[in-house]
This record gives sequence, C-alpha cells and structure tokens, in this order.
Amino acid sequence: MKRAGGRREPPREVRIIGGQWKRSKLPVLEAPGLRPTPDRVRETLFNWLGQDLTGWRCLDAFAGSGALGFEAASRGASDVVLLERDRHVAASLAESARRLGATALRIECAEAIAWMGRSAPSAFDLVFIDPPFDSALALPALAAAARLLQPFGWLYVEGPAGLADADVDAHGLGITHRSRAGAVHFHLLRALKPGMVG
Repeated sequence: MKRAGGRREPPREVRIIGGQWKRSKLPVLEAPGLRPTPDRVRETLFNWLGQDLTGWRCLDAFAGSGALGFEAASRGASDVVLLERDRHVAASLAESARRLGATALRIECAEAIAWMGRSAPSAFDLVFIDPPFDSALALPALAAAARLLQPFGWLYVEGPAGLADADVDAHGLGITHRSRAGAVHFHLLRALKPGMVG
C-alpha cells in the first residue's frame, strides 16, 4: 500500500519471525515516522547475531512496533527495555507484552537519547537503533548508545542512509555487517575496543 506521492504505508501489524512467539502478531499504530523493520531485514539481522540470545540484556531505543525488542525476547533475552516516546504506542507495546506473557520486557515512555544519556554505562549486550525513518537521529543515538554496551557488545543501526567507518570509529565501534533492503540501510556494529567506548 502506498501513500499519495508513492510513499509506502506501514503495515497494520508485524509478525515475530523466530523463537517462542514465532508467528505472533504485533499491532502497528499510526504514528509519525513509525516504520517497522521489514521481516527480511530482521531475519538477516538475527542470522548475523545467532538465533539464541539466552541471557542477553537488550535495549530497543526507538521501539515503535516493538518488532526488534519482542524478537530479542522471543529468542531468550533475559532483560529487554523498549523505549517509546509516544504514550499511545507505549501503551500498545505494554498490552502486547501482557498478552504474550513477556515478563522479560520493560516498556518506558521516554525520549531515547535523553534516556540513554542518563543510564549506567556497560548495561547492555545489544542495543537496537531504529529511529523515525526521516529523522536525523541515527548518529546522535549511536553516540549515546556506544557507552551503554558491554565490552564486545553489539549495536544495530537502521535508517535511510548507510554508515561510514568514520561515523563509528571514534566511538570504539567497528562495522561487522552491512546490507540494504530497498530504501533501508542496516548495519551491525561491535564494540571492538572496549577502552574507547564512551
């Protein structure tokens, strides 16, 4: 489905593609910039990471539909924080968590970059950065997220433009994988130099 002018409408729901809640549906509310990570991108990402995230601590910094955070919890992550600044969207995420019995999930109604800026360092094994698609938040969010990673932790970044090595080097990160699906560029980064993170 496309909007006038050729822009594609977001889907009304997304499916979790792996783990204990495979095929479960998550609603996608109408909200500015909300564009869920496509199934094939999520499938590629979790092929890169491995299918089993048992015991991982994860942060979905711009939760939106919750597809990334719920996917991580479905695959065994023990603690998943979903940040969402829109109260209606955050309430929908909380309802989906209740429906699935997703006790590892914690939803916070918060602005992502400010929340990350006041959080304890080295708190997460994996951080997802998928800001509103037409925003310019990817690089500021990447900088805020880098200090939250455990040594050798993972950072996923998705957006309308590719990242260059120079964008991540100063934060002690390295790009391990990158790909593109249509207009979506997506990257998996790793904290390769723990002493530089922050």
